[in-house]
Amino acid sequence: QVQLVESGGGFVQPGGSLRLSCAASGSIDNVYVMGWYRRTPGKMHELVADIGSEGSTNYADFAQGRFTISRDSGKNTVYLQMNSLKPEDTGVYYCKLSTVGSGYWGQGTQVTVSS
Repeated sequence: QVQLVESGGGFVQPGGSLRLSCAASGSIDNVYVMGWYRRTPGKMHELVADIGSEGSTNYADFAQGRFTISRDSGKNTVYLQMNSLKPEDTGVYYCKLSTVGSGYWGQGTQVTVSS
């Protein structure tokens, strides 16, 4: 069984920063993409950013220029550096690991941006 554990969420003021981490354990071959998704109040489950096996990255419009995704492939670990956070970024952030034909999800970590 593959397990993904997120950490780094918390409470931050507008304009602040958080760094999320996600570590995958278990026997995993041929990792294709790792990424971050989120669910915010009143919105669908949406992509934040992902990173492919060759290092290519993809960002949602709201994340572009503020968030940075990175990956440690040797440990199947993915990070999300979030800067200039806004109240509308508040939500639950989920880590996902994808192989060809399979996807694995973390339990989610809460991010709250508020004064």
